[in-house]
This record gives sequence, structure tokens and C-alpha cells, in this order.
Amino acid sequence: MRHRILKSILFVNLLLVTLFVSVNNGQTAPNYGERSTFFGKDSTLRALISTPISPTDGVINPDEYRLGPGDKLFISISGVAETNLSLFIDQEGFLFIPKVGTVDLRYKTLKEGKENIREKVLKSFRDVEISISLVDFRNIKVNLIGNVAKPSVYVVPGNTRLMDLILNSYGVLESSDIRNIKIIRTDGSDLNIDLLSYLRLGDNAQNPYLLEGDRIIVNKVDKVVALYGAVLYPATYEYVDGESVQHLIDLAGGYVDRAKTDTVEVVSFEDDYKTLNSVFYSTTKTDLSAIQLKRSDKVIVREIPEYLIDQIVRIDGFVKYPGVYKISESETRLKEVILNMAGGFLDKASLKSSFIVRTVGVDKSEDPEFERLKLIPRADMTDDEYDYFKAKSREKKGRLVVDFEKLFKQNDERENIILKRGDRIIIPELVNYVTVIGQVVQPGNIIHKPDLTIYDYIDLAGGFGWRAVESDVRLVKAETGEWIDADDVVLIEPGDIVWVPEELPPLRFWEVFTDIITVVGQVATIVTAIVAVIIAVNKS
Repeated sequence: MRHRILKSILFVNLLLVTLFVSVNNGQTAPNYGERSTFFGKDSTLRALISTPISPTDGVINPDEYRLGPGDKLFISISGVAETNLSLFIDQEGFLFIPKVGTVDLRYKTLKEGKENIREKVLKSFRDVEISISLVDFRNIKVNLIGNVAKPSVYVVPGNTRLMDLILNSYGVLESSDIRNIKIIRTDGSDLNIDLLSYLRLGDNAQNPYLLEGDRIIVNKVDKVVALYGAVLYPATYEYVDGESVQHLIDLAGGYVDRAKTDTVEVVSFEDDYKTLNSVFYSTTKTDLSAIQLKRSDKVIVREIPEYLIDQIVRIDGFVKYPGVYKISESETRLKEVILNMAGGFLDKASLKSSFIVRTVGVDKSEDPEFERLKLIPRADMTDDEYDYFKAKSREKKGRLVVDFEKLFKQNDERENIILKRGDRIIIPELVNYVTVIGQVVQPGNIIHKPDLTIYDYIDLAGGFGWRAVESDVRLVKAETGEWIDADDVVLIEPGDIVWVPEELPPLRFWEVFTDIITVVGQVATIVTAIVAVIIAVNKS
């Protein structure tokens, strides 16, 4: 049994891998955002097939809509007497008009049908005004098949466009090609439809009205092209035969502002389908509309180097004029910005607590070891792991080590660093108190005095609370976040925190006893079941 299960799992995995490779053909699958609009959803979220589908446009286009059996036309003939008629096209595609005759409307667009009706009426009536309108649609039957969530026959109104059908069906699959949809008509003609061109470029020819008996075939993605760089929507797209480089760029929203538009690179496979070759096209000398793409081509639009890069730093806190300031790259230093641009420090500024955060060029990748230790209880860590965890927890990425007191009070130019764009200079308010928290009678802030010890601050906070762990008092340093045992404290500075931990409440006897009884009962039940199975096996 176990071998059969393993074989089944292996078969499913191999099938999934095979499907993935067949979709991608060894390449990245199409990944532009509009694709998810068409993916299959739960049937309860889809409209019922019998629900009327509204036209995409909201208005019928007489140049596109084709008349057929069941369409209802209103004809008004005004002259000496007024005649109003509501007539249906018969099942053979003809319209019979009383006192006029029969009009052949087979395969006619609404515009062509109106012209034919008008010509026919004018042969029987003179000097009349004729008004013709489509007042109701026929229902048509179409087939949506191929790589879709639920291949089926759909009965839809005659004004249904291709996108209306797909959105009101059960959707396509993630591996479906929506840029090469084929529509095969009953007269033998066929259409190749690129729905993305309709969505991005508004090309109505790529979202046609459906006709009776149409077979809409959606295939899997087999060939792709890619567009990289400075365009609005860089992505991997389905390959469309005959598509030009310019059309793909237009389909991707065109160039963005920072694009280097004078040259476009196209990377293609040579005839051996192994060797890549780059061709650079000058947009001033080459018409990109004449350059046809091949399967697996990669179009690259470069960016203008160092384009619109803001050389700006920001100062927050207790300076005269906080805000943003322009700097000169590799020239402007910290002292110049604070004294000459921001007007210097305010009286309440704390130079000791001031710092700089660098946002550009900082490694923001995750530390796998730190992420692992986050999931481990302290009791399961080694001492080295716990020390590493504490050190990483206190780490402040991007924070630069700058001694503001040395720079501005002792004029130590070694601290006068060159600033970089994106730097944030934070000047906090001067703090003149020590905070006491935890199990004391009156936790809060106490004015700092250099001669006070850690236990003096606890006494000023009302002394230890009745659940305090007096042997485990800690000092948390404001600058580093380091925890120091009370006996090891050498200096208490403004902003430091005195922490008195709380003793854990003792376990209640009755709760422990109840848990033990529950566990013992569960173990007894398991043992009884095992014994019963063994006895049954021996008897058999």
C-alpha cells in the first residue's frame, strides 16, 4: 500500500513538472498583470450562463454587428400615412416586409442591412422618411474550448463580444495563451485574436462580436518574448507571429520618462537555437515597426544613467530649520548641513543621542540565522546562539557611528563625514531623566543625578513591589539597548532604563493535578486500544 501511495505521489509530481515545462518551454511564462483577470474561479463566483451578458461597449457598432435569424428590427415609414413595423429575421436570414417584399440579410452587418432595407422600401414608396433600428437581439450558440477551465457550449445574446464570453465563463487556465486565441466561423473563415491588444491599445478588432456557431479555441502558451527595462509594463509576453518590436513596446505602455530612447537592443537565438546574439537598433535610423520579433526574443530598453537622482538629505528634530536640503555628491559634509543650512542646534538638542541613518547602499537582505533563531524558544538556544540573537536584535541597519559631541564640542573633524543622498540626520530632544519600570511601587521618570546608584532610583520610585525579583535587576542603556546586571553598572546616564522583573506566579495545585489526571487518562485509553488490537490479531 505504501509503495502504491509513493508511486502516486511521484507520478503527480512528474506530471506537474511536465506541465510546467510544456507551458514554459524552458522559459519564463507570461507574467503581465492582466492575465489573472481571465483565470478560472470558483463557479459560485461566476455569473450563470443564463444571465444576460451586456455588450462591452454598451452600444452596438453597426459596422461590426452581423445580423442573423431572430434579430428584431423596428421599421418606421413616414409619408402620407405612417407605418410602424416590428419584424424578425427568419431562420434563413431573410426579412419579410409587408407591401414591400423580402430582403436578403444573410451575412450582412447592421449598417449594410439598413441600407438594403432602405433601398427595398424606396422601390415601393416614394417621398417617404425611413427609420430603421435594432430593438432586440437573437440568442446564439458558441463553443469555448481548449485550455479553459470548463470547455462548454454557451448560449449568449447576439451582442456578445469575445471578452464578454470569457469573463462570464469559468475562465481560462494560468497556462493559457490569450494573445493567440483562434475563432473558427461556420463559413470556414477564422480570426486570430490578441485580447491584450484590446485591453492595452483599445483595438476593437481584437474583441469581435461572436457569431452563431463560432468555435473559440484557447491554446496553451508555447512561445514567448520578453521586454525588459525602461517601459511602462516590462514583462514576458506570449509570442505573436509577425509582431514588430515597436508594437511590443507600444503594447507595454511605451517608454517611461527615464528611457534611453535612441537605441533598442534585441537579443535573439541564432539558427542553432543555442547561441544568443545582440543587435542594437538606432531608433533615428531604423523603423522598429519593420523589425519582426522571433520566438524567445528579448527586447531591452536601457535607462539614462543617473537620471533625476535627488541629491537630498533630511534633518529631523531639534535644529532651527528641520527639513530637506540639497547636497553636492562627494562634497557636502555633516557640519556644513547642520550649521550653515539648518541654522544649528536648538538648546534642547541632545548631541549625545543624535545619529545618522543611511538608506542608500545599505544591505537590507535578511539574515537566515537570525530568522531561524526567532522561531526557537530561549530554553532551546545555546549560549552562543542567544548572544548572537541579542546582538542582531539590537542592530540598527543603516545607522552610522558618528560622535556629534566630539564634532561640535571638540571640533574633531574625523567625525565630519561626507553625506550621501537619502541620509537622515536625527537630532532628538535632550533627556534629563532615568526611567524606572517593572515591579516598583511608583514606576515612571526620575530626574537624573550623577551620584545616584541603581538602587537609589528604585528607592525614589517607592521601592520594590511585592512580586519583584530583587536579585535580577537590570539597567538598559539608552544608546545601545544593552542589558547590564545591577552589580555590573558603572555609570547611569540620562535616558537609561532601570528594569525590575516580576516573579512568575506559582502553579496552582488543582490545575496541575487536573492536567496530570487528564494526561494519565489519555495514556490509559491508548494502552487499552493497543491491547485490544493485539488480542484481536492473536485470535485471528
